[in-house]
Amino acid sequence: MSRHLFWLSDEAWDAIEPHLPHGKPGKPRVDDRTVISGILHVLKTGCRWRDVQAAYSPPATIYNRYNRWSQRRIWQRLFEKVAAAGPVPKELSIDSSHAKAHRSAADSKRGRRSDRPLTRGQDMQDPLLAGDRGRPVAMTLTPGNIADISIAIPLLGTVTPPRRLLADKAYDADSLRSWLAARNVKAVIPSTATRRTPYPLDRRIYRRRNVIERLFGRLKNWRRTATRYDRHADNYLATIALVAIVSELTK
Repeated sequence: MSRHLFWLSDEAWDAIEPHLPHGKPGKPRVDDRTVISGILHVLKTGCRWRDVQAAYSPPATIYNRYNRWSQRRIWQRLFEKVAAAGPVPKELSIDSSHAKAHRSAADSKRGRRSDRPLTRGQDMQDPLLAGDRGRPVAMTLTPGNIADISIAIPLLGTVTPPRRLLADKAYDADSLRSWLAARNVKAVIPSTATRRTPYPLDRRIYRRRNVIERLFGRLKNWRRTATRYDRHADNYLATIALVAIVSELTK
């Protein structure tokens, strides 16, 4: 395979290769770096799996690797390993991005997964935590009709509490502020217009919240994160996890 077809540099590959499954019984699988490059090609361009270049391996091999590892949560665990490799951020930003569903993501009785509810139209949101340098730290997936604030505390509970949390007005809730205060986390969140007594806001620090906006911008440069093509929510979450890894390792 020509090296120009690889989507990961040698340094980026060295960072993720130790966390891939090894020593599994059965027939030796096709080279991981080649197949993952094929997967990334599809995620970036948004092409059909059957249209992927033959140089990356047969399309069925590429799709099966992506799909099976999605169901086994290998991509998600890979994201967790890479995210945990860096220093613990002292400042986190939280936000969600909406993903409109393509018609190919239409639901069916066979396609519906009871463990991850889907909304009408299959639109989804991907709540995300980012460090002070725009490094993705934690993520999840929710139906598109769920309020941002509803997932904030469960998502924050998966990481070490930072010194500060930056968020927009959608996260201005007494429940979240109390949860943060109990853990000595400073809430840098503007008050909504309905508050009679607004909370003080450090606007100098709040300007740094743009790191998560830039992170979402990098993720949306990939066609299959900007639009949801997958029927299964687990597969779409795997797409976001894999793209977040690559965006961090190659920026």
